[in-house]
Amino acid sequence: QVQLVESGGGLVQAGGSLRLSCAASGRTLSSYAMGWFRQAPGKEREFVSRIIWSGGSTYYPDSVKGRFTISRDNAKNTVYLQMNSLKPEDTAVYYCAADRHRTSMAAVTFPFDYDYWGQGTQVTVSS
Repeated sequence: QVQLVESGGGLVQAGGSLRLSCAASGRTLSSYAMGWFRQAPGKEREFVSRIIWSGGSTYYPDSVKGRFTISRDNAKNTVYLQMNSLKPEDTAVYYCAADRHRTSMAAVTFPFDYDYWGQGTQVTVSS
């Protein structure tokens, strides 16, 4: 079992940038494909990005494509989400998640396909 801890959230003005980190412990991160999700108050959890176990393929929804970049450093057991050109509608709690089954598939977007979750980090974008 892997434990995930997110960090890097905060308050930023529209147009600004943040980099989120997700540190894993308990098992090596290379055993998992990793995803980022977000959830705003009163809304369902939304897929934000995914990276396969090797880092060789990524996937994004149209809402963040070109603005967000997911990456991973398996040697550091850490996954990152670089968020640029932030908008007020990006405000949410951001969660990282690990998928132990479909580790080479990029387009896996449903929360129930992920096995382990972090506690989340708040991102607030002011207008």
